[in-house]
Amino acid sequence: MAQVSPFRAVRYDERRAGPLASLVAPPYDVIDAAARERYLAASPYNVVHLTLADDESSAAALWQEWLADGALVSENDPACWWLAQEYVGPDGVSRVREGLVCSLRAEPYSARVVLPHERTHAGPKEGRLRLLQALRAHVEPIFLLYAGRLEGRPGGEPDVEVELEGVQNRLWRMQLDAPPALADAALLIADGHHRYETALAFHAEDGTEESAWLLAVIVPTEQEGLTIFPTHRIAAHVDEVEGRAVASVEDGLAALPSGRSGTVLYRAGRAIAIEGEPGEPDTALVDRLGPVGVEYTPDIAKALAAVDSGTAEAALLVRPPSIELVRELAERGETMPQKSTYFYPKLPSGLVFHPL
Repeated sequence: MAQVSPFRAVRYDERRAGPLASLVAPPYDVIDAAARERYLAASPYNVVHLTLADDESSAAALWQEWLADGALVSENDPACWWLAQEYVGPDGVSRVREGLVCSLRAEPYSARVVLPHERTHAGPKEGRLRLLQALRAHVEPIFLLYAGRLEGRPGGEPDVEVELEGVQNRLWRMQLDAPPALADAALLIADGHHRYETALAFHAEDGTEESAWLLAVIVPTEQEGLTIFPTHRIAAHVDEVEGRAVASVEDGLAALPSGRSGTVLYRAGRAIAIEGEPGEPDTALVDRLGPVGVEYTPDIAKALAAVDSGTAEAALLVRPPSIELVRELAERGETMPQKSTYFYPKLPSGLVFHPL
């Protein structure tokens, strides 16, 4: 089902571009204005000059300039790569998450080869499409899940190693092609729905075989390092709703029944637990409550502080959905509200690039 292939990567040459730590960055959609300025200032070659450029034509000009002056170089041979990310999660637990970096043929959702789990909006896709048209290269990977186990991590020292925002990223070049198990795989998008749908749109208009492929990291689900954390909602307004009073947000979340959606609403120093329907994520219930002026955070303390300080009227705290629920909904053709899942850590941008 899934068509996975090695690719001839473009990578930074640190002898010309400088230390890799000054060149990589998180994905474009988690970088706020202050962080953007910080990454832009870190190096004239930082990947954010491409992913969050002032305009697409200047990004394309930089891409060609970096290739010409040797800041970016092409690998001699196609290869897949093995990525290991060592991190401490929001829960304070140290883990290692691993996955395969490869070229993936983009297939429409109707083919049931790649499945979405979240809804998207048109705005972000328009900007990503213009960037892809200008660069003719994928500069950020899509994060996908494979229901199984992958073998093949190379031994020895990694070819690339860099720390980004407290996460240690190690990358090994693989001598073999993509693992045969992936030939029969149906993949679930964990992160990157907008970019995946942009790749589909680009291929539909471009029509070339090259444009059918994109940069992907395929993460097997059978590993302890794969976790989902919740994304809580901070709201400017929520209508009055009935619920069960609880002593604290944490107590309320712990007491919500499994197998049924739920949320804890915090307002005016008071927390109430609200229960929803069986077989749905907590965020579906939250959507039905109709919060207005929503912001998102994985940090409970930040959500509560926004209410206590008066900058928000309410916070809606949720639990993370299980990977099983996410896949079950995707296989039924159902999508979850945006920001229903928080896969941590994010994949770094700038380790490898995928030219078309």
